[in-house]
Order: sequence, then C-alpha cells, then structure tokens
Amino acid sequence: MFLTKGVGRHKEKLASFEMALRDAGIQAVNYVHVSSIFPPGCKLVSREQGIKMIKPGEITFIVMAKNQTDEAHRLISSSVGMAIPADPNSYGYLSEHSAFGMTDEECGDYAEDIAAQMLATTLGIPFDESGSWDERQELWKLSDKIVRTTHHTQSAVAQRGFWTTVLAAAVLIFDYELITRELPESREYNGKTGQP
Repeated sequence: MFLTKGVGRHKEKLASFEMALRDAGIQAVNYVHVSSIFPPGCKLVSREQGIKMIKPGEITFIVMAKNQTDEAHRLISSSVGMAIPADPNSYGYLSEHSAFGMTDEECGDYAEDIAAQMLATTLGIPFDESGSWDERQELWKLSDKIVRTTHHTQSAVAQRGFWTTVLAAAVLIFDYELITRELPESREYNGKTGQP
C-alpha cells in the first residue's frame, strides 16, 4: 500500500478531478473504491515505489477521500487516516474525511483520530470520546496494541472561475510475482487441473 494526494484545478468539474488524480500519480488506473481496512501483513511503501508498481489500465483498489468546490476563496481539504495494530496478523483501519474550512492539520488529525478510534474499539482499548485527540493518542500508545497512527492530507483554496479538487488516497497493490511464486504449480478447478 502507498499513500498519495493531489490537487487539481480546471474550468470543468470532472477535469479538475482528473488533474488531481494526475497530481497524485494515479490517473492511469481503473480504480475501485473500497472500504477502509488495512490488511494483515500489508507493507507500506513510498509513493515513488508504489507508482512504479501500478500499470496503466489495471484495476486498482483505492481508499479515497475527495472534495470539490467552485466557490472562490473556499478552503477545502481531504484526508486518509490510518491506524496500524502492533500485531501484524491483525487488521488495521483507514478512514476518509473531507471538509470545508479545515486546514491540513485539522482535517488530518480528525481522519487519524477516526481510524484510531475504530481500531481501539476492535482491540478493546478503552477511550473517552470526550477527551482530546492528544489524550486518546497517549492512552493508545501506552496500551502497546496500536503501533502507528498517521494521516495523508491535501488542502487547497479555490480560485475564481475554476473548479478545485483535492484528494487523498491509500492505494492497495498486489504483488503478483510474489502471489504466483507462492501458488502451487497447478490447482484443481471444478475437477480440472490447470494454472490459476
């Protein structure tokens, strides 16, 4: 998995989204929007490594937060938050959040907090919803059950006469070479033997 973000501006709404996808480096894939689970054993790679691993036209699973506006001077933001458990055999959470009037830090902290809350409730870690993000974060660190929380956020201020799109995404990549190496040479499907 890799994290990416982008901003795009254009007179047409759809074209501004395309510009944001280009800025994020994921314009050439056929993406499928998926829900927000960080798979057990998943490895995070850099944006540069991840972009090299995707091929034009392939179906790619993405957790994406997106926001758009054509209102001049409007601040928009989108963020993907992430919470990874200490146990590599357990799953983590990703969360998407988009907002108007929130800075990168505000939107990112909110998305990160949502992901951490979802993971904490799954792991049975107590938390006080009325407490501050810093208080909850400290409690989770002390539990030793959550190893990492982070966010990837994009914000922008809209310009007059243009649509502005911001997006943040977590892109899931399948290492097909690794998968093929781990599969047996042949499998049986409906009573017939053949390559998977």
